[in-house]
Parts: sequence; C-alpha cells; structure tokens
Amino acid sequence: MDLDYVLPLRWEDDAGLEELTAYLSWLAGHARVIVVDGSPAELFGRHARRWDGLVRHVSPASGSRCANGKVAGVITGLRLAAGDRVVIADDDVRYNAAGLAAVHALLADAELVRPQNYFAPLSWHARWDTARTLLNRSLGADYPGTFGIRRAFFQRMSGYDGDVLFENLELIRTVRAYGGREARPLGLYVRRLPCDARRFWSQRVRQAYDDLAQPARMAAFLAVLPALALVRRPHGPLAGAAVAVALAEAGRRRAGGRRVFPVTGSLLAPVWILERAVCSWLALGAALAGGIPYAGGRIRRAAHSTRWLRRRAGLAGRHDDLPDQLARQA
Repeated sequence: MDLDYVLPLRWEDDAGLEELTAYLSWLAGHARVIVVDGSPAELFGRHARRWDGLVRHVSPASGSRCANGKVAGVITGLRLAAGDRVVIADDDVRYNAAGLAAVHALLADAELVRPQNYFAPLSWHARWDTARTLLNRSLGADYPGTFGIRRAFFQRMSGYDGDVLFENLELIRTVRAYGGREARPLGLYVRRLPCDARRFWSQRVRQAYDDLAQPARMAAFLAVLPALALVRRPHGPLAGAAVAVALAEAGRRRAGGRRVFPVTGSLLAPVWILERAVCSWLALGAALAGGIPYAGGRIRRAAHSTRWLRRRAGLAGRHDDLPDQLARQA
C-alpha cells in the first residue's frame, strides 16, 4: 500500500521497547513508518540504535513545539510523510493488515478516518475504561488513539492547535471546520494495549478535563453528584444505574461490538459514570486554578469550539496575518 504511518512517542522508560520493536518490524512491511521521538536523550539514542534501518526515527521539529507534545509529533510526521494517505497512531495502538487496508481504502473518499479502538489484553482497569468507550458508541462514536488522514488536506488547514489537552477532538473539529469529510466506521476495530494501573489512575482527572470542550457533557457529569444527594427514594440510583448499563450495552452491540468488547464493560458503566462525576468537579477546580498539569506545565484549554475553528478556517482563506489575528481572538 502507498501508506505512511506516523507514531508520536515520548517515553520516560523503555519497559515496552521489545514489544514495540516487534510491532514496528511487522509494520515496516506494510507502510512507511515515521517515529517522531520526544524521549529524553538517553532513550532517544537507544531507540535510534535499535530501529536503525527499520523505520525513520526523528525528533520533533523545532518549529512544531507546543504544550501537547503529541501534536508536535503528528505535525512533524505529516511534514515528512511521502504519500497522501497517512495513519496517525499512539504508541499503544496495534493494527493488523486488514485494519491498515481498511483505513487506506476509506481515505479514498474521506479526509479523516476515525477507527474504533478496543483493549486487549483485558486488565481490570481496561474493562473499567471500556465502559467509557461503550457509552460513547451508544451516543455517537468514541475518540480513538488513531486516525487516518489525507496529508494534502492536513497541510491545507495548516495542521491543528497543539496547545490544547484534548488533541483528538481538536483534530476532528478542525477537519470539519475546513470542510473535510469524516468517516466513522464503528466496525473497524483496532487493538490497543492497556496502560498500567498507575498510569490509569493518573489520567482520571485529566480525561475529565477534556469534557470542558463539550459543555453539555460536562454539565451532565457535574450534575450527577448533586442529583444523587437529592434523591430520597433508594430505587432512584438503581434505576439510573440500569439506564447506564442499558446505554453501554447498546453501544457494545453496535456494528458487531460483542466480538471485541466484554459484557463487563457494560456492567461497569455506572461505576465509570460515578468516577467521571467526581473527577469532573476536580477538573473544574483545576480549570479555575489555571489549567491541568501536563508534562511539567499547565494546559488551560481542553479544545477550541467549532465556532472558533470555523472562524479560523474562514480567516485562513483571506488573510496572511492569520496567527496574529487568532492570538487576538483566542
């Protein structure tokens, strides 16, 4: 296939190096692989030696530096890609040949392809986080750790903002704002490795902070704890839990999802909602305090609104001083 694969990477240790190297060895036979590595110098050097001749291994370009390092990696990789059809994937995403071919084919008629991730193997916290995936599927689509994108279109919209936390939503909204077509194949399942439990816990408030970019969703989660406090009848919470399980199960059954999603993901939906309700208040507190801690700094904005991005897209076609104008409007 005429396909490039961009993998943004920043590691603090090499615990997963052997497994990732094996995946890259396989992947190099199916696509041109670009690993944009923002790891510390010692790890970067080790990766360079290990992957020499296997993939294109580079540092993030100096001009692409931003608060969200992943975006810097994506922008650098897209600049280096040789073809027009590109897969962007986190370091825990594991495609198979059929998945790569499906994304490649869908990019013939879309500027952005949004596959569906699932966890394997299934640790306890992967089952817990699967509840989030299933609820998202029941109400629309999930936010994966991988996309397919047309390089020419990405260049036309001058990339996307890297100073936001919810970079996946920022990319989706930017593509839409510029008139791009999005394919959301709910049945295109791409495996994802679960993180360890320590990282899982560290991400709880950060993921809740993402919802600040979706005010209605954030308001719904903020309302959960006050609603529980006001309930006078004991069967009220049980009814709410039953609704949550039913919604998650509806998401699990869409597009043959029962093949990859465990039923425990549906059963854990009430627990996940309660967790998100608590973390949403903590995220709101972080926002009022100046932003969420991230990579040694703070990020204030979760993602730009669709309206703001449409204005950006309109200005891009009419003005050369676009960055200065956007800075004044932000």
